[in-house]
Amino acid sequence: MDKIRQETLKNWNEQIDQLSLKESIAWVLQHVEGKVVFSTSFGIEDQVITHYLEPHYDSVELFTLDTGRQFNETYEVFQKTQSKYPKLNIKTYYPEETDIQEYYSKSGVNGFYNSIEERKQCCFIRKVKPLNKALLGASVWITGLRAEQSANRETMQFLEWDADHQLIKFNPLLLFTLEEVEAEVDQYNIPINSLYKKGYLSIGCAPCTRAIEPGEDFRAGRWWWENGKKECGLHIHTDQNN
Repeated sequence: MDKIRQETLKNWNEQIDQLSLKESIAWVLQHVEGKVVFSTSFGIEDQVITHYLEPHYDSVELFTLDTGRQFNETYEVFQKTQSKYPKLNIKTYYPEETDIQEYYSKSGVNGFYNSIEERKQCCFIRKVKPLNKALLGASVWITGLRAEQSANRETMQFLEWDADHQLIKFNPLLLFTLEEVEAEVDQYNIPINSLYKKGYLSIGCAPCTRAIEPGEDFRAGRWWWENGKKECGLHIHTDQNN
């Protein structure tokens, strides 16, 4: 990251640090130029952000990635969200049919269970590649990431430079605890995935997600058959001093 951009982000983060969630979203939309997008997977954090974006639906492009292997409950909360927020328009991105056919031919319909490499290839086809298409031309990418969820929590910022996508990533819920997110849901009657209260704190594709047990890390239910670092390539955090 060049020094000018690094200093700008530092100054912006200092200002946002003093603001509420509602205020920080409004501040970013006012002060950061360019196309702003928000990616939602309809998880509890994303649902809270969708609620707070309601006054700004005309200024932000909301999108989701339909991997083709999602829970029916995810589609249900998608519909409930659209019903609650009539002005909401969520654009859906899908994997390329030819990519899916090639993967099935090579690895089988459930080939992601065979190895980490084959699972990551499936994630690339169904998530990363459609995401790259969705982010084209964007200057700011709003996410539902929280520091509490990340091993890199000490270096995460509200506004970060995403070198891979050449844009600013905005994490408005950065300092929220899970309890605070749940309080927002209760206060504003925000629809959430019905699987959440069944122990699915992190909800992805149906074959790759299970409920977690008490005391387990919130990501333990994702790709549970694997050992080591678990990620799909959507959010790769890098040292902000680089």
